[in-house]
Amino acid sequence: MIELELPYPPSANHYYRHVGPRVLISREGRQYRDNIVDILKTERVSRLPGRLEVWMSFLPPDNRRRDLDNCLKCLSDALQKGGLYEDDSQIKRLHLEMCEPIEGGRCFVRAGRIDESANNPLRLT
Repeated sequence: MIELELPYPPSANHYYRHVGPRVLISREGRQYRDNIVDILKTERVSRLPGRLEVWMSFLPPDNRRRDLDNCLKCLSDALQKGGLYEDDSQIKRLHLEMCEPIEGGRCFVRAGRIDESANNPLRLT
């Protein structure tokens, strides 16, 4: 299990820029991604293999209204680029939480392999 405290990510609305017919990662998005890569390198995080379960708690920097799903894309791409996992398609269980704001904003991530012997899928009835 890996646990990380990271900077709050930019929204997906600010992560991409449209340049003509192309969609690119914005300057803000690249800076965030590079920052996460540096943090994972400093923490000596090893790449997790196999099927993963990930918990993400977002503590925004202020009280503005935010969509939880807009926080996800930037952070998951940065974690992949930083080497936490090979591809975000490995994430088979994802737990997201938007918490109360704190000054500067933070994000807490916990990730680990799914125990296949205890694989109890959620079944809706």
